[in-house]
Amino acid sequence: MSKIVVLGAGISGHVAASHLRRKLSKEHEVVVVSPNSNYQWIPSNIWVGIGRMKSKQILFPLAPLYKKKHIGFKQAKAVTFHPEGDETENKPYVLVEGVVGEMKGKQEKVTYDYLINATGPKLNFEATEGLIPGTNNTYSVCTYTHADHAWEGLSALIAEMKKGKKAKILIGTGHAKATCQGAAFEYILNVEQELQRHKVRDMAEVTWISNEYQLGDFGMDGMLLSYGALTMKSHEMIEMIFEDRDIKWILGAGVQKIENGIAYYENLEGENKSETYDFAMLIPSFSGHGFKAFDKNNQDITDKLFKGFMIVDANYTAKPYEEWSVQDWPETYQNPSYKNIFAPGIAFAPPHSISKPRKSKNGTEIFPAPPRTGMPSGITAKLVADNIIDTIKSGKEQLHHKGSMGNMGAACIASAGFGMTKGSGVSITTYPIVPDYEKYPKTQGRQLGKTFGEIGLAGHWLKLALHYAFIYKAKMKPFWWLIPE
Repeated sequence: MSKIVVLGAGISGHVAASHLRRKLSKEHEVVVVSPNSNYQWIPSNIWVGIGRMKSKQILFPLAPLYKKKHIGFKQAKAVTFHPEGDETENKPYVLVEGVVGEMKGKQEKVTYDYLINATGPKLNFEATEGLIPGTNNTYSVCTYTHADHAWEGLSALIAEMKKGKKAKILIGTGHAKATCQGAAFEYILNVEQELQRHKVRDMAEVTWISNEYQLGDFGMDGMLLSYGALTMKSHEMIEMIFEDRDIKWILGAGVQKIENGIAYYENLEGENKSETYDFAMLIPSFSGHGFKAFDKNNQDITDKLFKGFMIVDANYTAKPYEEWSVQDWPETYQNPSYKNIFAPGIAFAPPHSISKPRKSKNGTEIFPAPPRTGMPSGITAKLVADNIIDTIKSGKEQLHHKGSMGNMGAACIASAGFGMTKGSGVSITTYPIVPDYEKYPKTQGRQLGKTFGEIGLAGHWLKLALHYAFIYKAKMKPFWWLIPE
């Protein structure tokens, strides 16, 4: 009998646990440890943040589902990692701490045969002074509670605008090394359409602020797209969308400090500037959770497991941007020091950024961190689960399932406005996610035909259909596994 412990119940953790439970007999134990009581379909937070969906439509409680599906569940947070056990416990374990009820504050050793670290990122708001959701007129859509608060703030501002108030709205990234530009991009387009729907668009100045060097970078160094019969760079497409909607933009901006209604930032020219606003939604930087690890003698071995995020089978050798390669990226998401530990999704430490690193004239790094959200999270979680399943069934290590972001494609449908007749979506596929400049030297590191963009109402319909499909899948309804990651 094997015991597989999954830390985290987001996209990666839930996908891994679901596949493990479906494919392994009941003699094997699957346990999920997560501080959150609910599963949330994060991509739909955007619609919660504009009041077009209620948060209850994008979440459901985990405990009843896991009980029904014979998946163990502990509502707790990971504290320290002990991959060799300790003086009194021979098995490897994670020390966890309960967060609710009678177990709140109590610590427990959760032993395992295999460990999947799917803890995702820490939302590092503290890295930017004053960037606290719900204060200083700044908001977030990173969680459903954040999105609820964002709609409260936006709704109040819209009410003031209807009374004649002119307003400035600022949306984008709130740190020089932030990622998840895609979520901010979706939100600014949805907010702009909501202003139109409420007939107050003429009362608002809407501005995009980002650490990207060009629009449409999205932390992936931009893309060369097939766009209908044309070939278009992603920054040209996003510029076209922003110009059509009269959205201004500030690029190469590393936000450093937030005061009430003022965002202070440094640009790549080394200038310290500021932008005023009445409402802001700024994505924070993502970081690891600061976990510590210890060997059986209680000696610190954190550097064997973590490099901010968890170390996996990537090439972490420091080298110039010109020498970066798709071969640097992991394929199995297995920790090289402890072969029974894996980290899919955002939990793994990337070998380097995907976008070209840039510094301001003052030496400040201002460029996006690499995205690993959404589709890559689900794909990497499933392949990790499949490798563990094969290993358990065969009795020896099996790592046949591989998937590097250097040979993996991704599809993204960015909501550009909610509505069955007036909605819109920006559909973008890219292959590969990490550009391969050796294989595709003339097309910006990606394969045309598999890298394309479209804009229109059909994109909204598909985005909405995927919302319901993936919640159905997450609830493990009949034949849920037929829906791809």
